[in-house]
Amino acid sequence: MNVLETSKLLDEELYSRQLYVLGLPAMQRIQGAKVLLSGLQGLGAEIAKNLVLMGVGILTLHDPHPTCWSDLAAQFFLSEQDLGRSRAEASQELLAKLNGAVQVCIHTGDITEDLLLDFQVVVLTASKLEEQLKVGTFCHKHGVCFLVADTRGLVGQLFCDFGEDFTVEDPTEAEPLRATIQHISQGSPGILTLREEADAHHFHNGDLVTFSGIEGMVELNGCAPRPLHVREDGTLEIGNTATFSRYLRGGAVTEVKRPRTVKHEPLDAALLQPRVVAQSPQEVHRAHCLHRAFRALHTFQQLHGRPPRRWDPVDAEMVVGLAQALEPLKGTEGESSEEQLDEALVRTVALSSAGSLSPIATMLGAVAAQEVLKAVSKKFMPLDQWLYFDALDCLPEDEEPFLNPEDYAPRDCRYDGQIAVFGAGFQKKLSHQHYLLVGAGAIGCELLKGFALVGLGAGGSGGVTVADMDHVERSNLSRQFLFRPQDIGRPKAEVAAEAAHHLNSNLKVTPLTYPLDPTTEHIYGDNFFSNVDGVAAALDSFQARHYVAARCTHYLKPLLEAGTNGTRGSACVFMPDVTDVYRGPASDADSEDASYPVCTVRYFPSTAKHTLQWARDEFEGLFHLSAETIKRYQQEGHPQGALISLADMDGPQVLEDGTPFWSSPRQCPQPLEFDASQDMHLLYVLAAANLYAQMHGLPGSRDQTELRGLLKLLPLPELQDLAPIFASDLELAWASAELGPEHLKKLHEALEIWSTGPPLEPLMFEKDNDNNFHVDFVTAAASLRAQNYGIPPANRTKSKRIVGRIIPAVATTTAAVAGLVGLELYKVVGGPRPLSAFRHNYLHLAENYFSRWVPFAPAIQKFQHLEWTCWKRLEVPAGEPERTLESLLAHLQELLGVRVTMLMRGPAVLYSAGWSLEKQAWHLPLRVTEVMRQVTGQAPEPGQRVLVLELSCEGDEEDTTFPPVHYKL
Repeated sequence: MNVLETSKLLDEELYSRQLYVLGLPAMQRIQGAKVLLSGLQGLGAEIAKNLVLMGVGILTLHDPHPTCWSDLAAQFFLSEQDLGRSRAEASQELLAKLNGAVQVCIHTGDITEDLLLDFQVVVLTASKLEEQLKVGTFCHKHGVCFLVADTRGLVGQLFCDFGEDFTVEDPTEAEPLRATIQHISQGSPGILTLREEADAHHFHNGDLVTFSGIEGMVELNGCAPRPLHVREDGTLEIGNTATFSRYLRGGAVTEVKRPRTVKHEPLDAALLQPRVVAQSPQEVHRAHCLHRAFRALHTFQQLHGRPPRRWDPVDAEMVVGLAQALEPLKGTEGESSEEQLDEALVRTVALSSAGSLSPIATMLGAVAAQEVLKAVSKKFMPLDQWLYFDALDCLPEDEEPFLNPEDYAPRDCRYDGQIAVFGAGFQKKLSHQHYLLVGAGAIGCELLKGFALVGLGAGGSGGVTVADMDHVERSNLSRQFLFRPQDIGRPKAEVAAEAAHHLNSNLKVTPLTYPLDPTTEHIYGDNFFSNVDGVAAALDSFQARHYVAARCTHYLKPLLEAGTNGTRGSACVFMPDVTDVYRGPASDADSEDASYPVCTVRYFPSTAKHTLQWARDEFEGLFHLSAETIKRYQQEGHPQGALISLADMDGPQVLEDGTPFWSSPRQCPQPLEFDASQDMHLLYVLAAANLYAQMHGLPGSRDQTELRGLLKLLPLPELQDLAPIFASDLELAWASAELGPEHLKKLHEALEIWSTGPPLEPLMFEKDNDNNFHVDFVTAAASLRAQNYGIPPANRTKSKRIVGRIIPAVATTTAAVAGLVGLELYKVVGGPRPLSAFRHNYLHLAENYFSRWVPFAPAIQKFQHLEWTCWKRLEVPAGEPERTLESLLAHLQELLGVRVTMLMRGPAVLYSAGWSLEKQAWHLPLRVTEVMRQVTGQAPEPGQRVLVLELSCEGDEEDTTFPPVHYKL
């Protein structure tokens, strides 16, 4: 396909973020897939939502059962108006609106063998074991991928059977390893030296590789995959190259991923010998106990025609007995099921099994949907074969709910499924909470959906405030659940608030379109946070996360925080006085926002990322800063700044130690000869010409044929005819030549002409518009520069991701972390909990890795007789009349038992023991707010309740950080 064209088969703008995760081949397979989903309670709705958002071709729904009250606690496509109506019929219309490219159908009859043969994947949720065995046996025999998913209260199970010979085309999320070549020797074996020695450590013996872009030894370009051997010195043996041409320069070696084959057992065999996803022997044992608990629940249903009653101790003991009576699992010879069964675990599962909870459905539905996508896309390794997930740690440790069964009885309300687990008293407590949600993007939408379903802030004085300054874009629609095409261009906070209110009309949602940062502390100040019970953060930058976390520490508010990157995700909880505070990367240099040294980008690039950074800077200089400079000249009559020419790059070609200047990792650039027949040359000119036209308000053109013909007629420009290129400081990029007087004269002539012309329009780089030539220019410029330096170029998709600093994202990971946040919310709202009750979470859906662990406790700091943690503050009332500075210092000395040597308000010093007596005498009698005003020039804001002061004490060490002083106004 021509590099100037985009795929006609896939809406790349809509799916742009998940394309970076899955790739085009996998997305095209997903787009052509047919999936049958039976069961549309909360779990089924979550699976369906994720599959539709991610673009599965045809989704057929099956659930003839009528909607009931308990469904509404987790099924967000249903409402009170749907009671008594078939779940599938009530869900179809809203599901279809999520993605017009997906065909959402309903099957109203029984599940027959003929029906099953029409699908690639069949998913059963909330089904009886007899049906699972019947459908699973047939699907295994006929090569149809089969999944079972189920939730019971705070636990869930997922089973996958992809057959006995399922091929995974691309097992991992990581991109194939790719490294730049420094040299290849002729010989048997040929020895390959990489430009960056560190790259050799990423390759392993037996890896298959291929080659591209090599000059000289062209026999390797596009060759069949070759195995390599890593030598002790970091070079690589690549097989016999003795008969090949002599290597000249450039090129890249790229890993070739190997497909892997998966062998799954059918359900009937897997029931007796379960292979479970677990990270430790203890987790394996717990999963086996949960496996027996689910089987016992099925048996109870079969015997009694109903599930166990809510928090009924008699029914629970019967379930425990049924679990004990099950035959031992195969592969555990000599093991007694009665001895090994965790009876307390099974009992708790049975007691709470009648519940239906949104966070559990959200989390397990995300994992199940990802497994469906693995089945149809052949991307990433599927589960092997059972996954059990439980969040029984959400239950209070010291309560016996069945002592008050009435609290858990149905109320014929939308929260019945949740009341079945936590009780009506807890439900009321949830409704009176007031939470701040920072960020209404992908995770924010999922969190807000969860808040609506659990009833957070849906009664009394409760509510949810949503803060987000961004607007809805089309690329948001494939994963930001609450947005629709008609919302594009509207503020995210407002759209999300309206959609959440539609999910639960009792939910009070207030949208704010101001950012939460130091510039808006007059909005999100003391009065605002005094009415907030907790904060949920769904942010995509470390700087923003650190600021929000600092606000929560300042106001002693719980913080629930989540983030994703591709199929990786995390969800964490930070509780005042219980856990440590948020500690992300300390600076941009440690985050994904890190940039590269200027000298590397300009003169010694060695990777495609270097060339892309250079091209992005070129865009800024050519089409933004230059226009701004000329506009200022037109307005003010003179250029801003001095004219600076580049230093002559001609210099010694050998370093002082005798090493050649152009040696690894520096590569001597080679000139390119313009050739309009080459796509990348043409794309560069086409994009640049259209961008210049946009800047000058002229019509552009996309006619490639006409452009090629025109370029053949134009003479190649000479150096002295080139127009100067403006940079931010009017640095003139003129190859490596110095500017002479004649050049400066031409420059001023050009400025005079521009000053009388029409105003120029500076272009702001926009990554998500595929028709504006912005990404095209950067891609082409970076590719040509990469050719200069013998660097393998990045394609357009990768270029767009790097220069746009786009975080790869998929709906499944987003939903999973939101569900995990919802589980921690139960604990935060539930009341005082010990550290052991809380969980930090990490998952990697591509590699089937799930980890939950107890967070760290806050570190205890000590100074002499004092002890404190990061949550401690020294609260001092201002009093009536207000304290003087001298009174405050005396109070602190009495409180701490040590002398205060310095008091600060941010960087401004309000008091220092090192001051002269005259200065001390002048400051000490003044009131604290007056001292602050005189020193900082600022007075407390209206409504401000607290001044935060920092202090140092006599005898402290340099790294001692005392608790902040909260001077209460």
